[in-house]
Amino acid sequence: MYLTALDRDFDRLVRRAFGPSTLIETASGGPAAAMPVDTVRRDGEVVLRFDIPGVSPDQIEVTVDKGILSVSATREADKTESETEQHVVRERYYGSVTRRVRLSDNLDAEKIEASNDNGVLEIRIPVQEEAQPRKITIGAKRELDG
Repeated sequence: MYLTALDRDFDRLVRRAFGPSTLIETASGGPAAAMPVDTVRRDGEVVLRFDIPGVSPDQIEVTVDKGILSVSATREADKTESETEQHVVRERYYGSVTRRVRLSDNLDAEKIEASNDNGVLEIRIPVQEEAQPRKITIGAKRELDG
């Protein structure tokens, strides 16, 4: 397992405690985290994709410490140009948000790479060589000594 069950359990616990009204709703109507993430495994690496639209790359911080990957982002509130301008509806979130993911020991935290494109932060974490799947050769049966 590359992300721990604790991460999923924590998300469920928060949703139960605070309810969907304090979280962003997904297209299907269910609750989502303020910084949604998709995780996939491909070609010897784990890829995490975080949605953080409207945040410039200099306002994003990615750190890893003792097996915990932290992604923090800050979005500044739009400033009105004149005193006559007033917000009628304001649903977009502003401020800081942090998402933490516990990484498996099978991942190589020393070789993490990150890129940001069109509001999607992509973090690539290689799987360590010894954790890579490998084919086991089946040999002939050996005779036991007497």
